[in-house]
Amino acid sequence: MTVVGPFGLSVRDQALEADVQTGLAAVEAGLLEATKSEVPFITEAAQHLVRAGGKRFRPLLVMLAAQFGDPFAPGVVPAAVVVELTHLATLYHDDVMDEADVRRGVDSANSRWGNSVAVLTGDFLFARASHILADLGPDAVRIQAEAFERLVTGQILETAGPRDGRDPVEHYLDVLGGKTGSLVAVSCRLGAIESGADEGVIDILSQYGERLGVAFQLADDVLDIASDSHESGKTPGTDLREGIPTLPVLHLRAEAAAHGRPEDLELVALIDGDLADDTVLAEVLRRLREHPALEQARRDTVRFAEEARSMLAPLPEGFAKAALGELCDAVVHRAG
Repeated sequence: MTVVGPFGLSVRDQALEADVQTGLAAVEAGLLEATKSEVPFITEAAQHLVRAGGKRFRPLLVMLAAQFGDPFAPGVVPAAVVVELTHLATLYHDDVMDEADVRRGVDSANSRWGNSVAVLTGDFLFARASHILADLGPDAVRIQAEAFERLVTGQILETAGPRDGRDPVEHYLDVLGGKTGSLVAVSCRLGAIESGADEGVIDILSQYGERLGVAFQLADDVLDIASDSHESGKTPGTDLREGIPTLPVLHLRAEAAAHGRPEDLELVALIDGDLADDTVLAEVLRRLREHPALEQARRDTVRFAEEARSMLAPLPEGFAKAALGELCDAVVHRAG
């Protein structure tokens, strides 16, 4: 048994291990190549988060999905580079919107070079991803474009908030399906398509990826409250400070509205107040870590991870299927 990829995924087959390791190494080289520019400053900014590392969760899914066809097909590695470039581009933009100072354990691009450079660098990465996509053909371009539309729509809906009468938790889960689930689903879909997998397998893996992506984001919601910066690679409470309505806070608000307990109402008031003071933020984090709302968010994470696992049932048994199932456990473990 060898540990590879994000979360310490255990691979129990030497052939699969070799395929995954070789593929991820090629993706890493592809990312560095794709982020080079004739302008040295652009190269530095574009490679800032590439060189900071990361879980490479989406490329790993491309590699595992490709196991249901020909994992050495020429489009597999470029597809993995595309989804990771797209993900990286959204991180540059997200950090501007969130005014984040830290990303992946290093200074965020916006804190280092300013918002304009960070936004434009994200655009540069989108452009490079599109260039690679063009070589994969019009179907790949369409699939990626549809996923990106869903991603942006999810981000806009998060900003706009739920319409009157809509349950905020249901709204938020729909938002995550677009913001995170769409690109994770495309990672599985493109890996399967480029490997020549059967249409039924492609659909199954896409549905698996959608649910796994939501579980992955819910685990991040929990980590924003429950972890320290060493674990998560970003400052704890970043989402809280920026007023982003993560699931633990939504559960807290629902509990406060339903029962009106003074301690819950007080905590909601603190969250709605000024969290610029580090002492106040630390107090909010402490109280949220002890609140049942955090455990409810963990249970929701488990539910989506188990839904993802159930989607795999029709796939042929083998080490690739087992590895995909283990990713469901790994996502849950992050929120544990």
